Amino acid sequence: MFVLGLTGSIGMGKSTTAAMFRAAGVKVHDSDAAVHALYRGAAAPLVEAAFPGTTRDGRVDREALAQRVIGDPAAMARLEAIIHPLVRADRAAFLTEARAKGERLVVVDIPLLFETGAEKDIDAVLLVTASESVQKARIAARPGMTGAKLAAIMARQMPDRDKRERADFIIDTSGGMEDTERQVADLLGKIGDGANIETRRNAGDRHRHGNDGA
Repeated sequence: MFVLGLTGSIGMGKSTTAAMFRAAGVKVHDSDAAVHALYRGAAAPLVEAAFPGTTRDGRVDREALAQRVIGDPAAMARLEAIIHPLVRADRAAFLTEARAKGERLVVVDIPLLFETGAEKDIDAVLLVTASESVQKARIAARPGMTGAKLAAIMARQMPDRDKRERADFIIDTSGGMEDTERQVADLLGKIGDGANIETRRNAGDRHRHGNDGA
């Protein structure tokens, strides 16, 4: 089974691209969705213990939690130490189930893929990117986005230029939906069943496979 890691900075179109893989019949594990589910369940008591007063009715109050961790790197690190292992376990369960079902290709959507060292556990990394002007316009259109929230998000994310150097594949969403769909279709054709690509897990180091968005 070929495991494609999907990542990209805020406003680059990662979630939209993930939806295109789903529409093509590819199973996708969404780390953000996993976090939201954990906040409604297993993570809630752990978060409450670390940050008292941040849960309501057994669920994490995301706004209350954000007020406690945004702008406080030490608090953010404590939160990530709670959440990241739970998300990794959820992703591992997804992969186990996919293998059992005979899936030939799956996508794991990991916003902080490089930042958390997750690339070592996958076969190739797809970076979703966009021009700076497109990224800024998308961010500005997000409901509830504030300067403080954006600064906190950007502080945790590796610069896009560095991700470009480390990614195996790149999809540039600046050209709109139709162009992005074409790039997704091209990539699916290129990957095929994974047999023609030397993977990260098999090679032991980085190999760039083209489709660099140029």
